Amino acid sequence: MISAKWVPQWDTHMQGVSHMPRAIWTGSLTFGLVNVPVGLFSATEDNSVQFHQFERGTSDRIRYQRVNERTGEKVEYADIVKGHEISDGSYVVVESDELEKIAPGRSRALEITGFVEVETIDPIYFQKSYYLAAQGENYQRTYALLLAALRETKRAGLASLVMRGKEYLTVIRGMDDVIALQTLHFAGEVRNVRSYLGLTGESPTFTGKELTTAKQLIEALSMDFQPEDYHDTYRERVEKLIETKREGKAILSESAPAQATNVIDLMEGLQRSVAEAGVANKGKRPSTKTQSQRGRRKAA
Repeated sequence: MISAKWVPQWDTHMQGVSHMPRAIWTGSLTFGLVNVPVGLFSATEDNSVQFHQFERGTSDRIRYQRVNERTGEKVEYADIVKGHEISDGSYVVVESDELEKIAPGRSRALEITGFVEVETIDPIYFQKSYYLAAQGENYQRTYALLLAALRETKRAGLASLVMRGKEYLTVIRGMDDVIALQTLHFAGEVRNVRSYLGLTGESPTFTGKELTTAKQLIEALSMDFQPEDYHDTYRERVEKLIETKREGKAILSESAPAQATNVIDLMEGLQRSVAEAGVANKGKRPSTKTQSQRGRRKAA
């Protein structure tokens, strides 16, 4: 018998506990004839330092009001309509009830219509990350089965999600302990790089030796990604600034940024970078993928 790893369970006895996360969407995850009630939870949070606005020299908070651009008078929310510009200065006015009539229905179904290899989805399409957790002890086994199947096949399910009056294209994949859902940008939302950046399609030329050396530099700097090794240093400096001002201490300026090196010869710059990377990485454990690839090359 195959046993899946631990999967998150919805503890119905803890519904009244204040620290329990609240699902931002609930419904049924379906694939084929299988149906699992699930809750959707945000997988990320914004840890930016929050500020309020004040008038300088006072403790008076700043508030914003909706005002008529021409008269400067305050406008009540009920008197505001939306308008879409169709030409310079000309708008089509759309009422809220008109938008509601054509909005996607309040669907509680998250139906997987097909499975794709995770690697085939370019990361540029990823939008926001969520966790899907089974609701109810009776559905834990089915949830665990789908999670295990997604992990072992390395496939991701494609499904449409209707949430807060908007339709999303989503990809559903298995992580170590949970089924993750990520909303995707639609193809029309991703800018065409050639037209947007004005690329001509003519690629600059370089020598084979330059390419080989550049690849050596990438190999020398290859490592395993450890998310915990990276943190928001700017947020830490803001918090330090606030604490310093609170204690009435002097504020120290950050060091000036490093100046760009004036390396004219590309090959010389690459070779120096490879040498410096080799010295810096002495004693460090290289990427496990790089190690296995090297082993295969030696065996060949």
